[in-house]
Amino acid sequence: MISKCLFPVAGYGTRFLPATKSMPKEMLPIVNKPLVQYGVEEALEAGLFDVGFVTGRGKRAIADHFDVNYELEKEIEGSSKEQYLNSIRDVMERGKFSFTRQTEMRGLGDAILNGWRLMGDEPFGVVLSDDLCLTGNEEGVLAQMVRLFNQFRCSIVAIQEVPDDQVSKFGVIAGEKMKEGLYQVSDMVEKPSLEEAPSNLAIIGRYILTPDIFNVLENTPPGKNGELQLTDALLTQAKNGCVMAYQFKGKRFDCGSVEGFVKATNHVYNNVYLK
Repeated sequence: MISKCLFPVAGYGTRFLPATKSMPKEMLPIVNKPLVQYGVEEALEAGLFDVGFVTGRGKRAIADHFDVNYELEKEIEGSSKEQYLNSIRDVMERGKFSFTRQTEMRGLGDAILNGWRLMGDEPFGVVLSDDLCLTGNEEGVLAQMVRLFNQFRCSIVAIQEVPDDQVSKFGVIAGEKMKEGLYQVSDMVEKPSLEEAPSNLAIIGRYILTPDIFNVLENTPPGKNGELQLTDALLTQAKNGCVMAYQFKGKRFDCGSVEGFVKATNHVYNNVYLK
């Protein structure tokens, strides 16, 4: 069984400056709930109750969010405002939370490697909070991927088709189509030009990784932009064994961009909050 999920949350969030100068981007609210809480709720729904965070300087608010605030809770105890804490109290009751720090920003692969001490030698999920994935009343993206992991027992990446002018922003896969929406990966390229891209199937911020990924990452040289790229390590796994790519069911919002963040806020307000 897979029971752990890792959240790399050490990034600076420069596209949201000046708001993120003193506030973690993962704490930016979509209506009345921070981005990171949506991701944790998705992990819990999938049965991943051991939640680890790879944080950095200035990220204390994330740990505080998943802890008790005695002064606030005492102040609103018994009032109509107390209901607004129901969702985070439910998360805190069901999840177990641990934290470690990434001291230098050296890429997603390095962030994952820093999570080794939290995940141990077990398969685990990964959620990038910038990618808000909503599925309505259907099971969440991680739950969909856990079912696939139980079948294939290998690393799995979530993918979606993107327009040609967006290809250079993502890791992109090529592979053999096993069935509708499922591919066995044969190639991966991190942020390729349109001419270099092997397809328009882009990796988004949901993964399930087998624990050998840590040893692979340790032996992976720096890649694009001098960073340790998770894509490079996954390609090694694909060549030496198997990596699956899953075209998930649901709607994704790129909340790492202002435009995507606004679209997500409008969608949640109209389709979730008001109902």
